[in-house]
Amino acid sequence: MGAKVSRTDFEWVYTEEPHASRRKIILEKYPEIKQLFGYDPLFKWVVLSMVLAQFAMMPIVQHLSWPMTLILAYCFGGVINHSLMLAIHEIAHNLAFGHNRPLHNRLFGFFANLPIGVPISISFKKYHLEHHRYQGDEVIDTDLPTLLEAKLFCTTGGKLCWLFLQPFFYALRPLVVRPKPPTPLELINLIIQLFFDAVVVKLFGWKVLGYLVFGSLMAMGVHPVAGHFISEHYMFRKGFETYSYYGPLNWITFNVGYHNEHHDFPAVPGRRLPEVKRIASEFYDTLPQHNSWSSVLYDFVMDPEIGPYARMKRKHHGLKS
Repeated sequence: MGAKVSRTDFEWVYTEEPHASRRKIILEKYPEIKQLFGYDPLFKWVVLSMVLAQFAMMPIVQHLSWPMTLILAYCFGGVINHSLMLAIHEIAHNLAFGHNRPLHNRLFGFFANLPIGVPISISFKKYHLEHHRYQGDEVIDTDLPTLLEAKLFCTTGGKLCWLFLQPFFYALRPLVVRPKPPTPLELINLIIQLFFDAVVVKLFGWKVLGYLVFGSLMAMGVHPVAGHFISEHYMFRKGFETYSYYGPLNWITFNVGYHNEHHDFPAVPGRRLPEVKRIASEFYDTLPQHNSWSSVLYDFVMDPEIGPYARMKRKHHGLKS
């Protein structure tokens, strides 16, 4: 890999994040979009089927060689686990059972978390909702790469290495940038997950637990479904900080590719986001968009103008009331 350096600083902007204002304008023109708000009654059954599919794989993986286990984890198990991570994203917005049943959402999050192998359900919500409200804030939005990441991984080879390490940055960055004390629900999430992992090891052995955990890690790195991490907010066109992807991988990722639509209307479940785009098409058709997450990953590595620096950042002015 060459050592050609990309950008040398973030794109600093002094405007508010665009989604709240666009939401207001769209709802004034299309108030019927409010009918799409609420939970998706089919969602829990889709998640249940994915978790059961991973349970069914355990006795099969038990008898595979390690090389075959890792191939299966990358091509199949990791894809399911990544989809379960995006199910946890939906659950963070209370879209499994609705805002009136928070405990149901949290308990279901524990269940969806099981095949992933590491506890993320509660911690993810704690930071993700701030990403929506304070998008681009240099202190609060932990989705932004740190200055150290951007400086260390700004070359072609460095960016490829950064993609491989992305699951670790994604998990550890909030603990460094914006540490928060653990909540009781996080401890419960940890206890449930450790108990499940111990049961897996006891019944099927370490290789099966490795299939679950390695699949989760590999599918967050250099993997087609992981392209959404880059496609969502990295600045592929100057002046635009959120991008949608309308390709077929939305079918297995709860339409997370409809990312402008999601940030505009986080109360709309993923299955209904295409309807938001259909109703308010003139607001979305003219925005830059992606057609391939694999191409996004390739361009991120190879294009010197794109890299960890290619994010729009805002100076921190304190928490909004």
